[in-house]
Amino acid sequence: MIDRLKHHWNVTSRREFFTRAGSGLAGMALASMLAETGYAGPGAPLDPLLPKKPHHPPRAKSVIFLFMEGGPSHVDLFDPKSLLTKLDGKPVPDSIGKPSQTSRGTAHNTLMASRRKWKQYGQSGMWVSDWYANVGEHVDEMTIIRSCWADGLNHVGSVCQMNTGSILAGRPSMGAWVTYGLGSANKNLPTFVVLSDGRDPLGGGANWNSGFLPALYQGTRFRTGDTPILDLKPPSAVSDEQQRNQLGLLQKINQIWGADKSDDTELDARVRSFELAYQMQSAASDAVDLSKESEATKKLYGLDNPATSVFGTNCLMARKLVERGVRFIELYSGAGSGWDAHNDLEGNHTKYCGSTDVPIAGLLSDLKARGMLQDTLVVWGGEFGRTPFNELTTGRDHNPWGFTMWMAGGGVKRGQYVGATDDIGLRAAENPVHVHDLHATILWLLGLDHRQLTFLHNGRAERPTVLAGEVVKSVFA
Repeated sequence: MIDRLKHHWNVTSRREFFTRAGSGLAGMALASMLAETGYAGPGAPLDPLLPKKPHHPPRAKSVIFLFMEGGPSHVDLFDPKSLLTKLDGKPVPDSIGKPSQTSRGTAHNTLMASRRKWKQYGQSGMWVSDWYANVGEHVDEMTIIRSCWADGLNHVGSVCQMNTGSILAGRPSMGAWVTYGLGSANKNLPTFVVLSDGRDPLGGGANWNSGFLPALYQGTRFRTGDTPILDLKPPSAVSDEQQRNQLGLLQKINQIWGADKSDDTELDARVRSFELAYQMQSAASDAVDLSKESEATKKLYGLDNPATSVFGTNCLMARKLVERGVRFIELYSGAGSGWDAHNDLEGNHTKYCGSTDVPIAGLLSDLKARGMLQDTLVVWGGEFGRTPFNELTTGRDHNPWGFTMWMAGGGVKRGQYVGATDDIGLRAAENPVHVHDLHATILWLLGLDHRQLTFLHNGRAERPTVLAGEVVKSVFA
C-alpha cells in the first residue's frame, strides 16, 4: 500500500521490489528518450497522444478504409476471367484443383461465369465491371492488388483479421496501432473514427479495439443519422465554467482512486474521453455538420439519392474528418455481413454496389479536387472475396485464397496492377499479398515500419503484423 505521508511504496515482497524498480528504471529511460526527441520537456507529464516522429518520411497523413463487409466478389468487379466464362457450368479443372475445405462445402460445385459487362477504363486500361462504372473512372489513381489472401474461412474471424491481423479477437486494431505509433494530429477530435451504415459489423467493437495497447488508442464509433456523436451538446443551463469545474473535480477524484491502479488503462481512457468530449463540443459539431456543404458537393457524394445517401454521408464526413487531422477513418458498407452473397449474387451486389459506387467516386473526385488525395490513402476491400464456383446455383461461397483490394492516393503508384489470381480467380497465383503484407504496406505509407512499431506485452515485443508481413514496395509511386 502507499504511505501517503512519506510518499513511497512499502514493498512487501522481493517480486514486488523488482517489479517496481524495473518499472521505475524503464520510466526514467522513457522520459529521457522522449525529452531528447522533443515529446516531453523536463518535468512535463507524458502525453501518449502527443504527435510522434515517424520512422521515415510518410507518404500519407491519413487513411480512409472503405470496408465492404461480407466479401465482395472480385471475379465480378475487378478481376475478369475469360476461362471462367468458357467453363461456365463445368467443374473446377484438375490443373487448378479444388480447395480442401470451404465455408459451405461447395468445392465440388460447378463454375459460374460472371454475368457482368466489363470495360477498360482510363489510360491504364484496367478492367472494371458495370457494377462499379463510376469507380472505374478513377482507376488511373489506383493500384489494384488482385492477389490478396487471408487465413479465415468465415466472417467473424476474417473481419477481425482484416482489422487486427489475427482471426482471434483480442489484438489491437490497425487504427489503434496507427494512433499509438503517430499520436494525435489534432486536439479536438478522436484520432481513429469508425463509421457504419447502420448495423454493427460482425465482432463489434473488437474490430476497433486497442487490445493490449492502452485503452485510449481504441477507435471512436460515430453513428448514422442527425446525431453522429451522442450527448455532444451540454444542457443549456450548464455554463462553460461549470463544465470545467466538474471536469477538474472528476479528474482529482480519479487521480486519488487510481493512485494504486497504474495498470488500469481504462480509467485513463475514460478521463481523457471526458476531456475530449468537452473539446469536441465545437470542433466535432462542425465536422459532422454537412448543412454548410454546397448542393453540388452533396450531389457528388450521392446525398440526393436515398440509395446512396447513407454511405455517401459517411464518405463526405470522412473527407471533413481528414481535413481536421483525423488519422484513420474506417467506413463500413454492408455492416453485419451485407455483401455475403451465398444466394442471388446479382441482387445482392446490385444493391451494395449501387449504394457505394457514386459515393466512392465522389470521395476520390473531391479529395483530388481539394489537393488532399496525395496525402490521403484510400483503401477498398472486404475480409475476403468469393469463389468462382456457385453456391445454391445463383450465389458464391467465401474465398480467402485469392481476392482483390485497391489503394489510391497517399503515395500509391497510379494505374497499375499488383499480383494476379489463377485462371479462374480461385487462388493468388502471382505475387501473393497476405493481410499482414497489406497492413505492413499501409503502415509504411504512413511513415511507420511494422517491425519497429512494437509494444511490450507479457514479456514479448508485439507488433501489428504479429510475426509476419512484408512491405509490398511495388505499390509505391
